[in-house]
Amino acid sequence: MHSSLNSREQSNFDAIAQSNSQQYYNRSRHFHKSFNSIFVAMTPNSNPELVRSIQHRIENAPDRRISFADYMETVLYHPQHGYYSRGAKFGAGGDFVTSTHLSADFGEMLAKQLRQMWEILGKPKPFSIVEMGAGQGILAVDLLKYLQREAFGCFEAIEYVIVETSSSLRSHQKQIQGANLRWCDWEEIPDSSIVGCFLSNELVDAFPVHRIAVEGGQLQEIYTTLDESGAFREVTGELSAPRLRSYFDFVGIDPSHFREGYRTEVNLQALSWMETVANKLDRGYVLTVDYGYEARRYYAIGRSRGTLQCYCQHRYHDDPYTAIGEQDITAHVDFTALQRQGDACGLTTEGFTQQGLFLMALGLGERLAELGQENRPATGQEIIDIMQRRQVLHSLIDPMGLGGFGVLVQSKGLESDRDRLKGLTPPPMF
Repeated sequence: MHSSLNSREQSNFDAIAQSNSQQYYNRSRHFHKSFNSIFVAMTPNSNPELVRSIQHRIENAPDRRISFADYMETVLYHPQHGYYSRGAKFGAGGDFVTSTHLSADFGEMLAKQLRQMWEILGKPKPFSIVEMGAGQGILAVDLLKYLQREAFGCFEAIEYVIVETSSSLRSHQKQIQGANLRWCDWEEIPDSSIVGCFLSNELVDAFPVHRIAVEGGQLQEIYTTLDESGAFREVTGELSAPRLRSYFDFVGIDPSHFREGYRTEVNLQALSWMETVANKLDRGYVLTVDYGYEARRYYAIGRSRGTLQCYCQHRYHDDPYTAIGEQDITAHVDFTALQRQGDACGLTTEGFTQQGLFLMALGLGERLAELGQENRPATGQEIIDIMQRRQVLHSLIDPMGLGGFGVLVQSKGLESDRDRLKGLTPPPMF
């Protein structure tokens, strides 16, 4: 564990922080400028090597078909040609942005919550933060930089662990220096070894999902096959695993209410992931941020086409058979499933809230209220900067956008009389 940073480490850490954590208006300005230009771009062609790989797999599969979950797994995570394996296209010039791309405030608010978690746990050393799917490493830099500046004792105690399947993204993340970081696979983390927090931001939505349809009053699974020309098409058949049927009982949904033609998704990998996380955690928290719903909303009668979405050059649509390997494919998260799986694996649900409320409770509201409060006349540029700053902060808490994302906090091995997490308390109103 680093007790302090030498000058070279500090310089490296500052340099990465500066490059990833520019002023809020620089991030926002670059995003809006690029966003306005990308709509004229052509949709990219599919990756031919990836297409051939999937075709070969289907041709050699029983009944010449694979589940959509297998198709999505290959498209996103094929070792050489998958969308994430080659390095997903984040940010203004890519296919999508996350909260971290707008400003450092998101990471700084999470840092405040992590500091309280550290205190509740008795200030352990090491205090392990395990970020799963760290993308470009922006969140890691933002929250570590904040803790280094505002809570050095916590910063000194941190062991920052990144679990990343993409070798391309891992290479990018390894530019971060000056803090106690390491990268590992799940197999390298022993069971009941982590005291700290498992953290993810927009991870679970990228897990492969099974697609389900109602035909003839029965639940059927949607498979991917090939037509006579070798193009991908969908067929339905019996469910590929009994767990797909029992899943609905698990989350408290009666599928007999689904109407003919109803389509939706089931994320079995999310259940396996939650079990893994619970097994690795000894004492501490699991903090999951993502877009999604509780089961009663996810499987509402009116949501009859499911939630599957594809993102390419900041446009979204529902065709996963175009731009294969060149676009993201996601499905919303069923937070009821994560909560109940956590309960079954020994976790306790601390609370479920919206990102906007979570960030407001941690102090984002105060930052908004302080804008323009200096007791002196502002210059024209300062006024523009304040307006851009306000726009970015509002974007993080907008209930119709990022602020409507779900935040699920679970815990394990904690004292019963512990303090309530600040992010889960009612935020002040301004």
